[in-house]
Amino acid sequence: METISSDRNRKKLGIQYLSILIIAVFSLALSASVVHAQPYVETVKHRYLTIDLGNGLKTNAQLTIPAIGKGPFPGVIIFPGAGADSVLSPTSPYFHMAKYLSDRGFAVLTYDKRGVGANFTISDSNAWGNLTFNNLKKDAEKALSVLLQQPEVNATKKATLIGHSEGTNIPPRVAVDNPDKVRNIVLMAPVAEKWRDIIYSQEVEHPLLYAEKVLDSNHDGLLSLSEASKNPVFSTMVGNLTILLETTNGTKHELNSKYNTNNDVYISIDNELKPALVMVFENDTSPNASLLSAKCINIFGCPSYGKSFSALGSVVSMIGNVSSNIGILILEGKNDSQTPLEQALLLQQRLTEVNHPDHLIIVYPGLGHTFVPSNEWITSHGQMEEYVFQDMYTWLESHLGFKHVAASIFSSNVSSSNSTTR
Repeated sequence: METISSDRNRKKLGIQYLSILIIAVFSLALSASVVHAQPYVETVKHRYLTIDLGNGLKTNAQLTIPAIGKGPFPGVIIFPGAGADSVLSPTSPYFHMAKYLSDRGFAVLTYDKRGVGANFTISDSNAWGNLTFNNLKKDAEKALSVLLQQPEVNATKKATLIGHSEGTNIPPRVAVDNPDKVRNIVLMAPVAEKWRDIIYSQEVEHPLLYAEKVLDSNHDGLLSLSEASKNPVFSTMVGNLTILLETTNGTKHELNSKYNTNNDVYISIDNELKPALVMVFENDTSPNASLLSAKCINIFGCPSYGKSFSALGSVVSMIGNVSSNIGILILEGKNDSQTPLEQALLLQQRLTEVNHPDHLIIVYPGLGHTFVPSNEWITSHGQMEEYVFQDMYTWLESHLGFKHVAASIFSSNVSSSNSTTR
């Protein structure tokens, strides 16, 4: 009995010693990790603002500034692409763009479009439903004035206007009308042609090109309705293909005889698919009176919005009027499927034609409309590649008299036409 008891005691002591050893090692490792852990350091500060847009309408804004230094800092304002996404959200790519620039010495203003709330919500359906491009431009000029009035902003250096996608309609027009307030404009994934031409390219030409080059494997001009409907890329472009080609007959859906000319499971690209896509395009760009008067909370835009853009002249027709004292940077992803590379090249050609002395285009292979890696057919989403921000900052640095000169970065790639491929 004594031997058994002694063995048990030794085993208990051994377990205790082992437990103490494990705890000691864990505590040592934990203390080491605490010693070597890097504390989070704020490199920027945010100040929330409310911008009065007039007629009792206000919108939320945020000024991002360097954490150290009293300034004043050179000012930047960002104009986002289409839709009702709040740019103040930490998940927004524009939030990250503002932080990157403020980390490096800029004061950046971002603000929500009128009527926009948090998380893709509409806070004012009347303001959003009746939004026009003229509203956007006036709001942009109001925001620009607010930016230059902030004590942290160096108003004597004027401001840099950054637009992305649909937002590139704004900087050139604001710059032309306010040359005393604008020093540079940056156009990311820009539009050059008229809005209807861009939408036609997106809703008709691009899906047709995919159908011809990818889906029509035997090049006979016909698509298998079943196979095309199951293709995820094509579905992203056109939605539900069967519904697109169907018409409602009471409670029964039938393939529209107007399009189903060959009465089988195959559809003609030219005679069936194209007319259906054109009809969608016409509905989107030429809304009827009932649509214009109806309440709208579509987060991608409402009929009055589309109507105002349809009446808008092209950017390429007016960008030559931007003052020669204003620098122009154009950034474009080579795989942009929404505002293709040709749009940026048209702007570059026009600026060259009018002998604008300070413009540069940078093209990024492998990047799409949102400046994240994408294929040539559909846009991927996420945070923009940081090297795009780096190029933007380097260019701005040289245009604001900072110590380092961007020309040294670009010199090995820039051709005589002021363009480069990164």
